[in-house]
Amino acid sequence: MDLHSIAGEYQLQGVREMASGFLLKPDGDFQFFFSYGALDRYGSGKWTTNNSTVIFNSAEKPGQEFALVESKSIDDNGIFIQIIEKNKNLLPYSYASFQKDVQESWTPANGEGMIRFPEQPFSEISLLFEFCPEKISRFSVKDKSHNFFSFRIEPWLAEVFFKNFILTAGNGELKGRHPLLKGDQLLFAKL
Repeated sequence: MDLHSIAGEYQLQGVREMASGFLLKPDGDFQFFFSYGALDRYGSGKWTTNNSTVIFNSAEKPGQEFALVESKSIDDNGIFIQIIEKNKNLLPYSYASFQKDVQESWTPANGEGMIRFPEQPFSEISLLFEFCPEKISRFSVKDKSHNFFSFRIEPWLAEVFFKNFILTAGNGELKGRHPLLKGDQLLFAKL
């Protein structure tokens, strides 16, 4: 199969209340979209073929989805995490944890982007955005005397990055996994 015979727009089939798909351009570029309610995710890169498989690759991810802006000691009991973001609507969907991979340990930011923890020993801060749960940013705490940390949300928070992501092509369809959904037998139909 060649690029020209596979090129086109493919839409996810059989999954209710969401829209997702790929636009495969004849020049080998692709665009990905995922829309669920108010959430929009996107991605782009290059696609190639190998027999009946389509292989997707994006540029390298620039870094974590949150960046440490400041770390300091303040005269207050507790540990404070501040999330900085121009779009204030995103702040309550940001979470922090000191317990790696413990599901119940995530604490949400308030409407101002602040999270307060009681004083406790910790060596790492984990951050995530509720609508991108596969992207956890982890930061080692270098100065144990610090109790105030501010982080900004990076512009690529909602971007999906592909590395050797494979779908099988045939009969005007792409089959396989979805980059964000569970299941390995999903179908994208060519429009």
